[in-house]
Amino acid sequence: MEIEIATIGGYEEVGRQMTAVRAGNDVVIFDMGLNLSQVLIHDNVETERMHSLDLIDMGAIPDDRIMSDLEGDVQAIVPTHGHLDHIGAISKLAHRYDAPVVATPFTIELVKQQIESEQKFGVENDLVKMDAGETMTIGDHGVELEFVNVTHSIIDAINPVLHTPEGAIVYGLDKRMDHTPVIGDPIDMERFREIGREDEGVLCYIEDCTNAGKKGRTPSESVAREHLRDTLYSMEDYDGGIVATTFSSHIARVKSLVEFADDIGRQPVLLGRSMEKYSGTAERLDFVDFPTDLGMFGHRKSVDRTFKRIMNEGKENFLPIVTGHQGEPRAMLTRMARGETPYELEGGDKVVFSARVIPEPTNEGQRYQAEKLLGMQGARIYDDIHVSGHMNQEGHYEMLDALQPQNVIPAHQDLEHLAKYIDLAENQGYALGRDLHATRNGNLIQLVD
Repeated sequence: MEIEIATIGGYEEVGRQMTAVRAGNDVVIFDMGLNLSQVLIHDNVETERMHSLDLIDMGAIPDDRIMSDLEGDVQAIVPTHGHLDHIGAISKLAHRYDAPVVATPFTIELVKQQIESEQKFGVENDLVKMDAGETMTIGDHGVELEFVNVTHSIIDAINPVLHTPEGAIVYGLDKRMDHTPVIGDPIDMERFREIGREDEGVLCYIEDCTNAGKKGRTPSESVAREHLRDTLYSMEDYDGGIVATTFSSHIARVKSLVEFADDIGRQPVLLGRSMEKYSGTAERLDFVDFPTDLGMFGHRKSVDRTFKRIMNEGKENFLPIVTGHQGEPRAMLTRMARGETPYELEGGDKVVFSARVIPEPTNEGQRYQAEKLLGMQGARIYDDIHVSGHMNQEGHYEMLDALQPQNVIPAHQDLEHLAKYIDLAENQGYALGRDLHATRNGNLIQLVD
């Protein structure tokens, strides 16, 4: 059976992930993501109103025109998890393919919301839920799709595996090796080891190499939880304002913030559209059990009314958990830093960033500006209370040992970061140009003729 891989997006940047695998006449697409930084550099861009070709020209979504070079029929579109760099282009591109979107329940719900907000295209692809540990037949030629549970900075994440007569294709974006997660099951390393040693083994492993240059292993989310607990408990006697921000999609971190706010005698409240969207969805699908009186407000007027209530009843009684950890211009924390909300920051107030800056110039510049504005109002900043959702070097070594892939394709980074993964893989006996394939967006890699 011919096996061919199209590296469509995410192979020379962080964002707009998209990869297609052709096994015989059957094609499976993994991820259809958005490069958010290419949107943020333009003022007042509303992607839901834009045509896909304009977004492709902006570099915001994958240029999928290479799909015309793949001889086969798309059988499924499979996003690995609900981050926008993996699902953000589904509403713009999926309608071109007569294929269902297959994903875990939380991811499917987020995809559904993306499609419902779409104003340019009518996206009518079937949305099919599949849990980690389950399989699905693809086409009529002995190809099977399997979901393997992984841990990441969003719940309900998986690595899809395409089982073919020539061996397995393991699509390894995005994960860390977390054996003590705050929500959900640990990474299923036992299953990865089985896949590496059964039938024809692993023909190809496509790997996220974000942290390939970092030594050691990525700590568990339980480590970030304890760091956050220690930080907030240290503020228990402070009688001024405390504000926290984190990734809206990081439900485990939001859960910890909500619990620790209550522990130190403050009422937590979630503020911002994406904060309301992700936490509300997770609660509705029973992934998390928040207090019944937890307020979630996304609409601007509702948020400002909540800020007025906080100011009237005393900042010392509340912990606002807000959007804006990257300094996004229209996010809640940035508006607070500019003095555009009823919440008044004062000298000594604490701002807790339970997130790292995404290593990309647009984010770094916006975060720098937000921190400067907060500092000008006298805020004290607690930075980097976080653990990454991506594997460091030891995780990569462990995955290569578990899967023993015949071919490796690094992804999810620019060429500078790909080089660090190439060094790591060559240390394990792979050779660039032989079984280690450095590639760019828009390329085809023929694995089996």
